[in-house]
Amino acid sequence: MTGASGAIYAVRLLEVLVAAGYDVHLSISPSAQTVIKEELDLKVDLENFLASSLLIGAVAGGSDSKLEMLRAMAGITSEDSSVLSIREGESGRIHYHHYANYLAPIASGSFLTGGMVICPCSMSTLSAIAVGTDDNLIRRAAGVHLKEGRRLVLVPRETPLSIVQLENMRRAAEAGAVMLPAMPGWYHGVKTLRDLVDFVVARICDQLGIRNTLIRRWGT
Repeated sequence: MTGASGAIYAVRLLEVLVAAGYDVHLSISPSAQTVIKEELDLKVDLENFLASSLLIGAVAGGSDSKLEMLRAMAGITSEDSSVLSIREGESGRIHYHHYANYLAPIASGSFLTGGMVICPCSMSTLSAIAVGTDDNLIRRAAGVHLKEGRRLVLVPRETPLSIVQLENMRRAAEAGAVMLPAMPGWYHGVKTLRDLVDFVVARICDQLGIRNTLIRRWGT
């Protein structure tokens, strides 16, 4: 997770992946920590991380908090299994890695993964990936996925876009990244905020080859 707006997409993606039985190796930038607090009213300690501080269904919050507002408006909760991946079995685990820890397994190409998602992807992170700058663990892991030819999905949430940002997207795409802007569709029977969030999360899961029932598919 990096410091772009749209933290809810990442939190929902984590919720879905874990509920579907996938282990997730998570890293959060300091800017993402700030955005999470601003947008979701969730306090995440990067030095002493607890997964329960980020999973909405596990967090306790006041009725007047942004978290409770999101719950009430969108119904985003891990207890609602009807929209989760169709894979069944034990829940997955979140393995947290500090953004400055270059000794984390995801910093090496010898550590196998099923893919990587940067959600949301800040423009500074996009720029670093486009030019191959590995100045934190997130950017290092992204570079590893590109050099190893593994799936790297970047989820920017920015508008309008400058020619510099568009050029960085082009460079990242040419290097092998999938550009998946957080642009929710409206053709799947949108009724709640969760429907819009789940549209983006479903498309991310699709890119990772994870079957899911998060949205009603076109033509069904």
